[in-house]
Amino acid sequence: MRGRAPGLPVREVLFVVGEVSGDLHAGKVAEALRGIAPSLPMVGVGGGHMQRAGVEILYDVGTLAVMGFVEVLQHLPKHWALLRRLRARIESGRVGLVVLLDYPGFNMKVAEVAHRAGVPVLYYITPQVWAWGADRLPTLARLVTKAASILPFEEALLRRHRIDATFVGHPLLDRAQSLPDAAVARAQLGLDPDRPVLAVFPGSRRAEIARHLTPFVAAATAVQRQRPDVQVVVSVAPTVSISPARCPFPLVQGAPFVVQRAATAGLLKSGTNTLEAAVAGLPHVIGYRTSPITYAIARRVVKIPHIGLVNVVAGREVSKEFVQQRFVPDEVAAALLPLLDYDSAARETALAALGEVRSRLGEPGASRRVAEMIIGMAGA
Repeated sequence: MRGRAPGLPVREVLFVVGEVSGDLHAGKVAEALRGIAPSLPMVGVGGGHMQRAGVEILYDVGTLAVMGFVEVLQHLPKHWALLRRLRARIESGRVGLVVLLDYPGFNMKVAEVAHRAGVPVLYYITPQVWAWGADRLPTLARLVTKAASILPFEEALLRRHRIDATFVGHPLLDRAQSLPDAAVARAQLGLDPDRPVLAVFPGSRRAEIARHLTPFVAAATAVQRQRPDVQVVVSVAPTVSISPARCPFPLVQGAPFVVQRAATAGLLKSGTNTLEAAVAGLPHVIGYRTSPITYAIARRVVKIPHIGLVNVVAGREVSKEFVQQRFVPDEVAAALLPLLDYDSAARETALAALGEVRSRLGEPGASRRVAEMIIGMAGA
């Protein structure tokens, strides 16, 4: 890291995230940073969570996030334009530390720019090289100064490849400390406290909604045909909108943990929200659909047997997965029905397994630990 001449302003911390979840986690780190070093300047590619924490937003993440191999190709011009902007800022000498969160296709390029400029890089929520892209490990070792991993098995893997990694725990545990209990959550959502609740999470991106909403609604409808007493609510990410004409069930925007705490069981798109469900104690099944080309490529490159993070952490299928053509609404409904029965063995088994997953995610305080790493690296 290049030295700072006496009397010059403290150089800024540059956060780069690629989607809403990254904005949320970066915002929590920025809050912790503000408490430790209130004068440390922070800028970044992000959204509302980072902005409210005091980060100057250079580019709105809401226009950046895409999914799938095919979809990424369509957005390359936008990504290259942003990379040029970040290169100019990093090379200007204003940036003292780059903090990357997830989004490896883009953030690895940012790491290369920072490395060439002599600016240290902290990678928080590291690329999932244990699933695919293991060829990135030597590049990570070359470009990344330190890594803060959030899954229990990542630290040892990264260290074996000479990456200075520290397991900081999963940031979801910080949010879980303020979870409402089921009765309070149901009251907030106006739900009947005496009837079971099915929560539906179709995704946080427009492309996910396009592919998931119709089959997810069909599965929930199939559940209600057999259990008319079941209440269904659909969780909507703040970055997307769902027309009521496409969904006959109540829509709840921007309150995923409240929905999960209110629910008896869930139908979830694969991803981090499956770990959220584990933290919230919500038995669930996992569904996922993508474009045929993306799926064909993924089958060739992904090296693990499960796509749900809850199953990856558990090392076995604790939540049933229905991927691509295996997502048949009636079959998904059949898997959900036992989880909606408070006295079923399937529900009891699922709850015990989710408790094991939660225990493997470390201890609360990830955001604070990452903030302390930033202070040490930035010399603030």
